[in-house]
Amino acid sequence: MRTGQDLYRKAKTLIPGGTQLLSKRPELHLPDNWPSYYSRAKGAEVWDLDGRRFLDMGFSGIGSTVLGFADPDVNAAVSKTIDAGSMCTLNSPEEVELAELLCSLHPWAEMVRYARCGGEAMAIAIRIARAHTGREKIAFCGYHGWHDWYLSANLADDDVLDGHLLPGLDAKGVPRGLKGTMLPFRYNQIGDLEQIIREHGSEIAAVSMEPMRERGPEGDFLRQVRSLATKAGAVLIFDEVTSGFRKTCGGIHLTFGVDPDMAVFAKALGNGFPMAAIIGRRPVMQSAQTTFISSTYWTERIGPTAALATLRKFQKQKVHEHLIRMGTIVQEGWRRAADQAGLPLTIDGMEPLSHFVIESAFGEAPRTLYTQLMLEKGFLALNKFYSMYAHTEEQVAQYLSATEEAFSSVARAITEGTVIDRLQGPAAHAGFKRLTA
Repeated sequence: MRTGQDLYRKAKTLIPGGTQLLSKRPELHLPDNWPSYYSRAKGAEVWDLDGRRFLDMGFSGIGSTVLGFADPDVNAAVSKTIDAGSMCTLNSPEEVELAELLCSLHPWAEMVRYARCGGEAMAIAIRIARAHTGREKIAFCGYHGWHDWYLSANLADDDVLDGHLLPGLDAKGVPRGLKGTMLPFRYNQIGDLEQIIREHGSEIAAVSMEPMRERGPEGDFLRQVRSLATKAGAVLIFDEVTSGFRKTCGGIHLTFGVDPDMAVFAKALGNGFPMAAIIGRRPVMQSAQTTFISSTYWTERIGPTAALATLRKFQKQKVHEHLIRMGTIVQEGWRRAADQAGLPLTIDGMEPLSHFVIESAFGEAPRTLYTQLMLEKGFLALNKFYSMYAHTEEQVAQYLSATEEAFSSVARAITEGTVIDRLQGPAAHAGFKRLTA
């Protein structure tokens, strides 16, 4: 049975691009053979529409279900909220309780606004920063979502987002008037930002960056960024949509000892329930009052309830320690399996958000073959591992044992030149491609 593939072919006739999230496109993983849809998920286990059971040792809900799928504690809290009414004419008291908790985890922050996903939360943060400073230009580093303010960087002539996002993204539909408002700098290259400040300092509303993505800051990089933003009178925004709650209970910037003016959280915050938060210093956050930022569904009760239950479990169980441990075991296992197989492998990323690249002349075909082989063994496995609290050492051991066999097969196929021949469909896409069928 291939119910998932059949439904996905139908979806592409009804939904532009086939999916709502680029990262969930089957073409990025295993074209023509990825299960595509699930019937249920629990812990680290996933069942597809044909009843096949898989262990998710890859994207883990694209990094959102950091506790695991259908976590019992979060679900219990949400169920009570649903029974009590998830929406009302009045406000949810959980909004205040969550704001107090987020500020207690981040003592530099004094006020909080909410949204329901990372992209819109970053758009809110940028709006507040522009309102606060009365300026328009943004110095940025890293990935910050799909909204106009960010994609306008690719209105420039040199495809500046290629170093921060997926190659090939253009900016059709983004107003040309935004050209020149986005100024990119590279992580750990403080000279880039120094030049931006020299040339545009009085025009910079915000310095927006991920405090860590693949690897951490070198030397005093983050402190230098903090100093330059302060010198320019710009708002320093840390985008913690991905990095938050992976290495500590709160933003990863807490581990580096550098405080921003605003920080943005989503993904892990609600353990799969839509929730995002923008936290910041009072003078900056109060500038939200001078512009219009408002939405009905930012007031529903499920998101804050889920976030409170998630954060309480983080605090009680020290979840981040488990995430780091599982990620460390996986990275060491990849390295050992690659060495045994003679497979040229580059491993990168923080432990809870690990990934590898197979170095070969066959492009994306080797990683596609790896995913195909692992799927046959009952694993949703990519060249990524996003650890969850639900991942057990036994499951990780099973995964690494299967990976040893898969790496050996991939290495042999590379040596024999049979990688493409062994694929049951096309090789996975490397980045953004439009789907026409």
